Amino acid sequence: MSETISFLLEIIGTVAFSVSGAMLGLQKKMDILGITILGLTTAVGGGVIRDLILGIHPPKTFQDPVYAAVAIITALVVCTPWVLRFFARRQHLYDLLMLVMDSVGLGIFTVVGISTAYSRSDSYSLFLLIFVGAMTGVGGGVLRDTMASEPPYIFVKHFYASASILGALLCALMWPVFGESLSMITGTAAVVVLRLLAARLRWSLPKPRMEKYFEGKEE
Repeated sequence: MSETISFLLEIIGTVAFSVSGAMLGLQKKMDILGITILGLTTAVGGGVIRDLILGIHPPKTFQDPVYAAVAIITALVVCTPWVLRFFARRQHLYDLLMLVMDSVGLGIFTVVGISTAYSRSDSYSLFLLIFVGAMTGVGGGVLRDTMASEPPYIFVKHFYASASILGALLCALMWPVFGESLSMITGTAAVVVLRLLAARLRWSLPKPRMEKYFEGKEE
């Protein structure tokens, strides 16, 4: 995959995650600074974690400020009066946009994490590739939710981190055989489709119920 296409994917992911962060800030009734920081953190947080794991110093975000600039501008656009009025009257569109933006950002950043790892070395283990891909995908969201005093999305919502892990696994397994372009496109598509299907069909992982094991027992 050419550097231009890879760059465009990262910009799309940055915009998508910045929108999801900024809109959560709006929901939490933050001021413009809080909304902007939440959008920025969501957009670049996973990449910073990825670069620290891979030993890239300083992280890519600080080497090339274009990603931070795009995230900040996107968050500020979300704060404009016409955007606020539009979504205030259309709650269903707000919910749909949050889902789509978060799913697209998750898919893109998951495979970008694997691409970044391969650009450093082609001898990394499958475990490291999947871990870095998933952390790049979910890291920004975890930071966003923590800063907004929300339970991290990956621990409570249906099939979020699981979609990232499966997409990362698919991308990493395909890479040596099919190359960069097809692997990244397929991995991204897999994550997005899994997330949207999970939301539509209400897929979720099993939740252990401890109460029944303690019924009738005294403290």
